[in-house]
Amino acid sequence: MKAAVFPGQGAQFAGMGKDLYDSSAQAKELFEQANDILGFRITDLMFAGTDEDLRQTKVTQPAVFLHSVISALTAVIPAQAGIPSNEVTSYTMAAGHSLGEFSALVVAGALSFEDGLKLVYKRALAMQKACELTPGTMAAILALPDATIEDVCNAIDDIVVAANYNSPGQVVISGTNSGVDAACEKLLALGAKRALKLAVGGAFHSPLMEPAREELAAAIAATPVSAPKCPVYQNVTATGETNPDTIKANLIAQLTAPVKWTQSVQAMVADGATEFIEIGPGNVLQGLIKKISPEAEVKHG
Repeated sequence: MKAAVFPGQGAQFAGMGKDLYDSSAQAKELFEQANDILGFRITDLMFAGTDEDLRQTKVTQPAVFLHSVISALTAVIPAQAGIPSNEVTSYTMAAGHSLGEFSALVVAGALSFEDGLKLVYKRALAMQKACELTPGTMAAILALPDATIEDVCNAIDDIVVAANYNSPGQVVISGTNSGVDAACEKLLALGAKRALKLAVGGAFHSPLMEPAREELAAAIAATPVSAPKCPVYQNVTATGETNPDTIKANLIAQLTAPVKWTQSVQAMVADGATEFIEIGPGNVLQGLIKKISPEAEVKHG
């Protein structure tokens, strides 16, 4: 069984999407539709912007979303990679890492392209505002058990939590600058191979995102969500969801809850996935999946 997976923030790169725009009339039409929906030419920033331009949350999130969704809907990137378009569309489950969950829901038919893009942009603006309200950061912790990381975070007075369970031996923590620094120091003392601060705008998937969660909740509640054509394994539950009300509740909770990526991939494998196709910019998810499930076949779509 095939699973389609979609990357999140951090997968962006300068020039992203230009090959799609130039090689497919359908892709060009979708990109121009996106420019109209957003009210500015995001394509200019994607195709010709600097790395610094693309690092702004309000640009990064819609840019990664557009690259992923338009790649899937037009099947241009899969064709360039030698993968038949019918192979990409024959997946029986889907998932996305953080922001990528919105891409998965659009490609699986739960959200329309327009509604998905509007929600992603609102999410990006709300998260950027929350970052400015309370500065925070994130750090990747390597080669320690999940439970050890959780115990250390729980014992620190400042806000710091396990935010991304990316693969066995790789957990990202998130919180206030002082909370993350204190946790990194303790985790290194306990034998972490690395405690690497990430170049992010704030403390994503932590309690510091509560203002963004509240702001996005109303928008998600008002957005039509249909039953997807296949189960979407959501970050909050790490289980395949098809109920629109459950999908909405999980999307809202996702902003302050951890991304259970390791658990999601394990659940997909347990449910029969043997092949994972990463659709969108970069190949980070392929590397993580090989660490989670070495026997699975992974490819870029």
